[in-house]
Amino acid sequence: MADYQKMWQDLNMDVEAHDQLCEVLPMAFGDIYLSQENRPQGMDYFNLVVSEIHGLRPSELIEHQKKGGKVVGSFCIHVPDEVPMSAGAIATGLCSGSQFWVPGGEKVLPTATCPLIKASIGARLDRTCPFFRIADLFVGETTCDGKKKAWEILKDDAPMHIMDIPQMKRERDYAHWKEEILDYMKLMEELTSHKITKESMEKAIAIANEKRKALARLHGMRRHERLPISGKDVLLATQIAFYDDPQRFAQMTHALCDELDQRVQEGVSVFPAGTKRILLSGTPLSIPNWKIHHLIETSGGAVVGEEMCTGSRYFEGLVEEGANTLDEQVDHLVERYLGGIHCACFTPNTERIDDIVRLARDYQADGVIDLSLKFCTIYDSEGYSVEKALREQGIPVLGLETDYTDEDAGQLRTRIEAFLEMI
Repeated sequence: MADYQKMWQDLNMDVEAHDQLCEVLPMAFGDIYLSQENRPQGMDYFNLVVSEIHGLRPSELIEHQKKGGKVVGSFCIHVPDEVPMSAGAIATGLCSGSQFWVPGGEKVLPTATCPLIKASIGARLDRTCPFFRIADLFVGETTCDGKKKAWEILKDDAPMHIMDIPQMKRERDYAHWKEEILDYMKLMEELTSHKITKESMEKAIAIANEKRKALARLHGMRRHERLPISGKDVLLATQIAFYDDPQRFAQMTHALCDELDQRVQEGVSVFPAGTKRILLSGTPLSIPNWKIHHLIETSGGAVVGEEMCTGSRYFEGLVEEGANTLDEQVDHLVERYLGGIHCACFTPNTERIDDIVRLARDYQADGVIDLSLKFCTIYDSEGYSVEKALREQGIPVLGLETDYTDEDAGQLRTRIEAFLEMI
């Protein structure tokens, strides 16, 4: 990593504590990613982004601010990136995927809170994530009780806006979500001093859609019998999509896919014949949470898809383009960001189960691993319905619960290996 010490100091980060993270991350990345054989050359770009994850992109965000621009950090794929983009702001993801940040979150949150929430709060309060230091505004949502209470704590330390996501999908819920998006648009106009127009929204929608198309193309490479890329590498690219410049990301991902197309034609596979194909479903895997993919793909399996927020839920379904008015564009955002995302926060939620079955068939999965982060009540509870439905469809399924530590790695590997052998 280049020397970003001055930038981190100017951001009032705890540089000494942050240096500890910078020492550990390259080693973990090397063990998990660089140890792979026959990786596509196109992954070099994503390797670079990870190596500079707290330097290169943050420096770009700071340059944007120096020119008068704003940066907005969000925690959830229900929050439409098109809104800040249409107002001339940059939308970015935030730190939430490492055990490194969990102790900081536990200073103010119960231990029995999911690690993703604890890590997010810890990254901000301990001043060890540059994205949390840069953003002019943080946008939270009401997908679970843990997040709702966490935002109440975070707002004492950071500028917060909360979007109230309906828990059902009735006509009045769509109307409510439209009001939430309109309120968000008004706030963005006030923050940026830029008026959102039909033209600016049209451009933002097109940029976000192109990123989704690039991700859909990349994930689709795993439909092939001979897999030209590992599940770990696809996960890495998807995680980076939350941070990278969207147009650059789409360009580099399409370039990677061009290489993968050639690999498919040549019959190149990164896994031996007979490798068991696994679909993952459940809670999101924020960077640098690579544990489950690594365990599966070093135990005789290959991850061929993710029904997760860091997977199909993030890129499936485009926002309809070609609207005649700004109001129609907002309606299209409502449909995509409420109707098109099947999070476990909704009730009833048969659409998510239908998605899992569809993806298992589409990607020719030999089995499904339904994953829940510890203390994530909604996904853990919905696991009962997911496993029941998959068994009724004759699809082997294994339910797993984990956190960000490596303490359960041995037990998880034993269960994963037994599942792979069984199927």
